[in-house]
Amino acid sequence: MNRQAQSAVLFLLGAALWHAGTTDLYLRYVKAGLRPLLLAAAVVLVAAAVASVGYGWRAARRGAATGPGSGSESEYESEYEYEYESGPECGPQSGSESGSGRPAGSAGHGHHAPHVSWLLLLPLLALILVAPPALGSYSATRTGTALQQPLAYPALPATDPLRLSVVDYAGRAVYGRGRTLEGRRVQVTGFVAVDRAGTPYLVRMALNCCAADAQPVKIGLIGAIPPVLQPDTWLTVTGTYTPRTAKDPVNGGPIPFLRVTAATPVPVPHDPYDESWNT
Repeated sequence: MNRQAQSAVLFLLGAALWHAGTTDLYLRYVKAGLRPLLLAAAVVLVAAAVASVGYGWRAARRGAATGPGSGSESEYESEYEYEYESGPECGPQSGSESGSGRPAGSAGHGHHAPHVSWLLLLPLLALILVAPPALGSYSATRTGTALQQPLAYPALPATDPLRLSVVDYAGRAVYGRGRTLEGRRVQVTGFVAVDRAGTPYLVRMALNCCAADAQPVKIGLIGAIPPVLQPDTWLTVTGTYTPRTAKDPVNGGPIPFLRVTAATPVPVPHDPYDESWNT
């Protein structure tokens, strides 16, 4: 991979990151709060590519202006390239041959990165050609709940029904003993997951940083559950708090339950991940 190819790969990677950061595509990889850093990385990559092209163009102009054999920087670079490929112990030798069989400054000693550099194209192609779906029921039923005790329980608005995230409801139900939920109708949105025992859950994958570390937070469903539950279907569930809890069959973590009074299928939300557990 020569300098021009390196610059092209850097530019394309930066452009792909910029495209992901200015659309909803980045939400499949990282949390929404990292968007500014993603855009900054895209700008740095594009700037590095442009600077690399500019450097090569100026070096070529200097070499053409000074000409060969004038002791210019281009001649020094040629000798340096020879040393790099032949080994420092050989050194540049005028009119002689090294262990590689080529005289100093001979043709074929340009700036070339290792062939492994072409592996940089793999994440670029993956970003352009493949938009991975958000993690769903398959991951949720094979990963233990990641519910954490909240630091505080902010006051809830006097709306009816009360709209809560899966993480907020689960935290208040388990660690708050449902004190802030009793007597209230709540509304929660998540996707459906069913474990091997047939227990239905309403789930949201919680992000700490990126999709690679996403973990599920689960709410068990009882009451007026739809007769047919298709895994990965998104539902908005309306119901009431119940003190019933269970242990997650994967890691033994606490899973609260919600008594369902109504369930409505909804489209996949703009951001399928839940970030409220660490905010």
